[in-house]
Order: sequence, then structure tokens, then C-alpha cells
Amino acid sequence: MERELKGGAARPDLQQPLSAGVVAALVGYTSAFAVVLTGLTAVGASPRQAASGLLALCLTQAVGMLWLSRRHRMPLILVWSTPGVALLAGTDGFDGGWPVAVGAFLVAGAAYVLTGLWPALGNLIARIPAPIAQAMLAGVVLELCLSPVTHLKDNPWAILPIVVVWLLGVRFAPRWAVPAAFVAAAAVIGVDMVRDGTTIAGSSLAPALSFTAPELSWAALVGIALPLYVVTMASQNVPGVAIMKSLGYDVPWRSSMVSAGVATMAGATAGGHSVNLAAISAALAAGPPAGPDPQRRWIASQSAGWTYVVLAAASAALAALVAVAPVGVIATVAGLALLGTLADALEGAVSQRRGREAAVITFLVAASGVSAAGIGSAFWALVAGLVVHLVLDVRLPKGP
Repeated sequence: MERELKGGAARPDLQQPLSAGVVAALVGYTSAFAVVLTGLTAVGASPRQAASGLLALCLTQAVGMLWLSRRHRMPLILVWSTPGVALLAGTDGFDGGWPVAVGAFLVAGAAYVLTGLWPALGNLIARIPAPIAQAMLAGVVLELCLSPVTHLKDNPWAILPIVVVWLLGVRFAPRWAVPAAFVAAAAVIGVDMVRDGTTIAGSSLAPALSFTAPELSWAALVGIALPLYVVTMASQNVPGVAIMKSLGYDVPWRSSMVSAGVATMAGATAGGHSVNLAAISAALAAGPPAGPDPQRRWIASQSAGWTYVVLAAASAALAALVAVAPVGVIATVAGLALLGTLADALEGAVSQRRGREAAVITFLVAASGVSAAGIGSAFWALVAGLVVHLVLDVRLPKGP
């Protein structure tokens, strides 16, 4: 009898972390893969290269979290940078196209490694006021978040069902609202394919990595790599550590940053833009849904990692579906997926009265989409915000 009780108690202890990890992976993947494909395409990736990037991200973050969680016996979750790829989606492109974007991804990965090995760099990034980083993110995602509105006028019969399904999802099952919106989008794409007689070649459904030789350019380094690094640190890595701390876990900073950086560099030439610590997914895998025993929640990271390996197989099929979508359909799904990111970024940008002017200037410059010297608005928004912050925050000497 005693053995039966022990065996019966062990099964639910294992079931909870396993199911929590699967849910964390499914929510993270289905809520943002459309943003990934949109962002990679915006910086020059072909549909095949964008599919490769999605595949590379799934595999590298899976390997990273499997290793980290087993080594530290901690529910550490690695994910792609949704704010980072949203930044890419708001980029107009650079001279040199996709190869220079890949070079920027490599540099961002190297910066994560350096941050883990050299704490002074992390401290320097931490000195950038959080409202400025959040305002930059809000500015670059604004245009994509407007997609449901701008495309509704031109193609209401395709866009309206997606928006209605998303709204009902937010009302009744918020966690699954964006995945439900994509299901609606897939239905719209299917109807459009039948109507136009469009077909998808079977050869395009098989997942495959497509490697690109990286190239470096100053414009891409300061216009992609730097903003990608800053926004990922401010919106993913630092909040991820704070969330884990609130759940009772001290994240091994050096090991986590080096692992995320190595994973990013490993996937960069295949199109992976950034691997980093999770924020929202961390709460799913490291919180009470993963079981009552914090010592066993690391199993959730293991199940999440293997789930991402399985999801990687869908990368090519999803990219092929996106490639035949009517204009505005995928942009609408991506825009709806980023509404929460936009809301959080706006709140973080203006929540404090002090420094609000710098944050607003940062937001306006980023949202304007202006570029100069071949460098996009995200970098200039960061520069403008820091200049305004320094001018307004400088302490003038007191008179005699």
C-alpha cells in the first residue's frame, strides 16, 4: 500500500511540470512565430530563409534550455526575442540586404556572451534609462500594431474575421487569443487559395536550414545589432531575471548570458536573430502551474525544450502558408500579437513623471521611421532620447 501511495504521488508531481513546459512552449511559439517571419522578411530574408530562421531559433533555444536547466536544476527558459524581431519588422532594410542582417545577428550574440563574461558591460547597459529603451520599442512596433486598422479598409472580408476571433479570444481565453487569430488567418488563406486555385509545392513543406555567409556594415551594426541588443536586454533578459527572482530562483547570470549568446551565434547564419531568457514564459514554467515542489520545476524546461524540437518541424509549412497569404493577413496577426508588447512598452515609457520628455522624444523618433546615413530610426531614437535625458538631467552648478 505504501508503495502504491508513493507511486501515485509521484505521477502528478511529474505530470504538472511536464504539462507546464509544453504549454509554455506552445504559447510562446504560436503567439509570436508570425512576428518572427514578418521581421526576418523585413530585413531581406526570402520565405525559405525566414523559415530557416524560425527553425534555427527553435533548435538553438531548445538545446540551450535543455543544457541550462539540467546543469543548474532550475526552470530556465530560453526563447527568441519577440521585441527584437518586432524591431526588425519596423526596419526599412539596409544596403547589403540579408547578409548584413545575419552579420548583425552574430554581433548581437557576441555581445550577449561578452555581457556574461564582463559584468561592466551589463552595468553600462543598465544605466540606459528603462523608459527610453521601452519608448524605442514602442515606437518601432507602432506601425505593425496599426496593421489591423490600415488593412481593414482595403480588405475587410479577410481582416475582420481575424480581428473578431482575436477579440473573442481575449474575452474568453486571453492566453490563446493570438493562436486563435492565426487559426482564423489560416482559414482565410485557405479560402483565398481555393478561390484563386493557388497550391503549395510539397517540397516547400520540409524543414531545412538555409545558411548565409554573414557580412558586416556599420549601418547594420548600429541600426540592427545595437538596438536589438539593447531592447532584448531591457525587455527580455533583465525582466526575465526579475521574474525568476520573484519566484524564488537566482538566475546564474554568467552561464545564462553566455549560453544565450552562443545559441544566438550558432543560429545566426541560418537566420536566427536572437536567443535570450524568457520573461512571460518563465512565469509559466517556473511558477505554481509547474507543480508545488520548486525543486522539480526544472523538468518544465526539459519538456519545453523537447516541445520546441517538435515545433521546429512546422517551420517550413508555416512559412509556405505565410507566403501565399493575402496582403495584410499575416501583418494583422503580427500586429495583434504585439499589442501587449506595445501596451507594456508605453506604460514603461511614461509611468514616471521624471524623464517623460526624453521617453516621448524617443518614441516619436522611432515611430517616425526616419533614417539617416543609412541607419534606421531605432538607433536615432535611442540617441535622441539619451541626448534629451542628459540635457534635462544634468545638474547645473549652484551660484555663489
